[in-house]
This record gives sequence, structure tokens and C-alpha cells, in this order.
Amino acid sequence: MTPIDYIERAESVTPLVREYADLAEQQRYLPRPIAEAFANLGLYRIAAPLDCHGADTDPLTQMRVIEIVSEADGSAGWNLMIGIETFGLVAPALVSCPELIADPLTIMASSTAAVGRAERCDSGWNVSGQWQFVSGIHNAQVFGATVKLYENGEPVDDRFYYAVVEEGHYEIIDTWNVSGLRGSGSHDVRIDNVAVENNRIVEPMGGLRDRSAQLRLPLGNRLAFNKVAVGLGIARAAIDAFVELATTKTPRFNSRSLRDRPSAQLAVAKAEARLRGARAAVFDQVEKNWTLAVAGDPLPERDRALVHVLCSDAALAIAEVVDIVANASGTTANQVGHPLERLARDARVIRQHATVAPQNMEDAGRVLLGLEPTGIMLRI
Repeated sequence: MTPIDYIERAESVTPLVREYADLAEQQRYLPRPIAEAFANLGLYRIAAPLDCHGADTDPLTQMRVIEIVSEADGSAGWNLMIGIETFGLVAPALVSCPELIADPLTIMASSTAAVGRAERCDSGWNVSGQWQFVSGIHNAQVFGATVKLYENGEPVDDRFYYAVVEEGHYEIIDTWNVSGLRGSGSHDVRIDNVAVENNRIVEPMGGLRDRSAQLRLPLGNRLAFNKVAVGLGIARAAIDAFVELATTKTPRFNSRSLRDRPSAQLAVAKAEARLRGARAAVFDQVEKNWTLAVAGDPLPERDRALVHVLCSDAALAIAEVVDIVANASGTTANQVGHPLERLARDARVIRQHATVAPQNMEDAGRVLLGLEPTGIMLRI
């Protein structure tokens, strides 16, 4: 059987992503034709194990697929990235309810942004709560909600679990009114006292680590490098948009095109250097860690920490790159509807995300100096 080229598949869907990008921005969630295309191409499941109808692709392939789609539209790339993480990190735990994702076209969403309550009842568990940042929920048929288990009002244990609920048993709450990544559809989900069977309370994100080499990678690392992949696509799109602008725009009170100005030439050179350097560093370290995971070798704390150093720096680089070319573009970059205006808003969201925020670099620095990390990202 000829191996499937998922990078080629990602490239094939970018015209559709671009076609619907404005609608996604307007309605504040991913249009269904894009979500269905991702599902039909198997892109949501490239990180899922084979027995979850997944492809179990390596992290570098995952990052490249996300990067390609994000270059076409950051919100679509973010939505795909979250779907890939959900199937890669949550789906492996659905060993007790595989029927929920047996259809390869089923889309799953999840959230760890809040912890709901699951109270023991005769039929299983009564689940209630409200979860934030549920990217892709408008196109999902299954939702995984982080919960703690209670019996007779007392916690069963100190662990978190996922309560897996089908469409029709949860409510989407319209809360995603933002500027950056506006089309990602990261709205809230509410569940009010819904009965969930015992077999649909499953292990938390990243559980069952023996199921694949991917699950042996630190959870914090996996959550970081895929966020960066979205940003890398956004930054590449920003440079390309600047180059196109520079070849056509003649600044006011000037007879030369923008590309003839030394400031523009320096800007594009700086942007390319910063983006390519940050990208290469992340890909190189992720590849090293992946090689160790495949071999079953222990991952040194230093290599684990370096992923967070490089991902946090890359998130900063992404914002810097967009700022560099936007500043060199003049007032054009401020005009609503110009690609650089949206890309600047989207890039800021990447830099602000908890998985690649600056404090992770500081915590990783502790590890590089032989100290224990204090933040959660380097401990999971």
C-alpha cells in the first residue's frame, strides 16, 4: 500500500481554506465545508493511533501539516491543530467506548480550561459544568469534558478524567468575541446534569502512555510545538503578504516602489532570518526528542526543557516577524481587510498562549541550571 502523503493533502485543501477565511472571521467559527474537508482527508487524525482510524504520524509531519493550513488562514490552522491534539491525546483513552469515534469522519472537541463535576448515580455519572476555549465545537459530534469524580458529595480521588458526551447533550455558549484567531470558534460548552455511562468516563489527556511512541513524549512538549506550528504559518503568510505589497505599493510623496526602499529590504531580510532561525531550532529539537521516544530511550530533562525554550522563543519570533513587516508596510497594514492587519491580530494570540508563554522559558532555564521546574508545562 502506498503511504499517504498528508503534507500533500494539507496543501490540496488550502484553496478551500482561503475561500472560507472571511466567512470564518465573520461568523466566529470554522465553516463546515472546511471541517468536513479536514475530516475527509484524515487530517484531524494524523496523530491518533492506528486503531482509532488514525495515521500515527511523527510530530514533524504534524507540525508541517498545521503550518501549511495556518499559512492559508490562522484560524483554520488553529482549529485543525486542536483537532489533531484532541485525537492524538484524548482518543487513545477511548478504549472503553471506541464506537464514539468509529466513523472516520467523526470530529471530536475537548477542553481542559475548566474542571466540571461528575457525581455518581445509578446509571453512571451526572455531569455538569461549563468549559472554555472549545475550539471546533460547532463542527464536532463528540465532546470530551475535563471532570473530577464525586460520590455522595465527596471526591473519589485527586485525579481528573474526561467525560465523553455526544452532540445533543451539551450546549454551545456564544462567548468567543475576540480579535485574534477570531474564526477558530473557541466558544464555551455547558453541560447541565447529563447522565454519562461508566464506560464514557476515560483517562485524562495524555494517559495510557504505553500505547504509542507519541504518548511517550512529554505532554507539555506536545502542547507547545503544535501551537508554534500555527504561528509559523501565520508568520510565513505575513512575509509573503509584505513581499506582494512591496512590489506594488508606491509610498506617498515618493516616486519609488516600496521594495526599492532600504528600510523595506532590511525589514524582509530581518524577518526571514528570525523566522527561519526559530523554525529550524524548534524542528531540530523536536526531531531529536522524537528519535529518543521511538527508540524507547529516556528523555533527558535538558532536552525536554529545550523544547519549551525554543517554542517560547519561536512564539516571540512569530510576533516580531509580523511586527517587522507590518511596520515596514506603513498605514496599509492597519487597513481592515488587508492580510497584514488580520495576521498581526492572529500572531498575538500565539504569543499569549499558556503553552508557549514567556514564563515557560524562565522555568526551562531553571532546568538548564540544574533546578527543579516550578510551572506545570515542564512537569506534565
